[in-house]
Amino acid sequence: MEGLEDTLDIVMASKKVNSAGLQLADMVARPIGRHLLNPDQPNRAFEILEAKFRRSRTGQVRGWGLKVYP
Repeated sequence: MEGLEDTLDIVMASKKVNSAGLQLADMVARPIGRHLLNPDQPNRAFEILEAKFRRSRTGQVRGWGLKVYP
C-alpha cells in the first residue's frame, strides 16, 4: 500500500488530558472485559451494555455486536 505511511500517524495523549472520549471508552470496555474474563460473576454494568449490542436474527450478540479478538 503505497503512501499509507503518510496518512497514518500515531498520536499518544497524556493521561492528564482527561479526554471525554477516553473516559467513555474506559467505562464501556471495563465491564465487557470483566464479563469476558469471569462470565459467572454478577456484572450489572455489562447487563446494561448488553441490551444495547447489535444482535443477529436469532438474538446472538457475540460475533454481531460484540467482537472478541485474540
